[in-house]
Amino acid sequence: MYDPRMRQKALELLNEGRPVAEVNRRTGIPTTTLYNWRKNLSAQFERVLATCPRCHDRPVDEAAYSYLLGLYLGDGHIAHAPGHKGVFRLEIACGDVWPGLIDACADALAVVMPGLKIGRRASPGCTNVGAYSKHWPCLFPQHGPGMKHTRKIELVPWQRAIVDRRGREFIRGLIHSDGCRTTNRVRRTSNSGDRRHEYPRYFFTNASDDIRKLYTDSLDALGIAWRQNSARNISVARAEAVALLDGFVGPKY
Repeated sequence: MYDPRMRQKALELLNEGRPVAEVNRRTGIPTTTLYNWRKNLSAQFERVLATCPRCHDRPVDEAAYSYLLGLYLGDGHIAHAPGHKGVFRLEIACGDVWPGLIDACADALAVVMPGLKIGRRASPGCTNVGAYSKHWPCLFPQHGPGMKHTRKIELVPWQRAIVDRRGREFIRGLIHSDGCRTTNRVRRTSNSGDRRHEYPRYFFTNASDDIRKLYTDSLDALGIAWRQNSARNISVARAEAVALLDGFVGPKY
């Protein structure tokens, strides 16, 4: 019923202890409503936080959003909630062998859209972390019919700006969804005998050409060397490049 920005201003004034009459004069919100809000300010603040950052001009935590965007592009999907018109469920599939990833995904959802109930739905080998909202398509305009690799995937300008500022979190989300850090073992045979060598390496595998390009563009922006390992696989293997990724990604856990 009220502009979320004006609601938030009223709640902040009430939280400062300002008289209801003053808050009414400054916001235009009826005194009866203000009295009701004052009875349970914490619940009203949660309601404001749960509003859509895109629709209501609420600041979004860019680090959490960029990480969540990476997870969504890798292993996430948005679907209509059965029986609830205009409501969507965002779910991200997280492998059960990485419980830390499941928690990190749930934490990112809670930071991006505070106040939503974060659910965990078990599937064979994975846990689907998700929440219901009318506004997931606002936050993830890449949503659409069909699998991501069958359609164009590109960032809109406001997403591009966030990823440019928070490229590390974006890369981390992509690797946590469709990538891994592994140890590469090499054996070379020579006249003097076999020589064994091992080194850490990152892989990212995705069927979408567009998503792989978003990944490599972000690597380029951070000066991280990579190469096309196969049609759908990107490899980071140089020692200095791996060290850079280790600084903000590391193995899944």
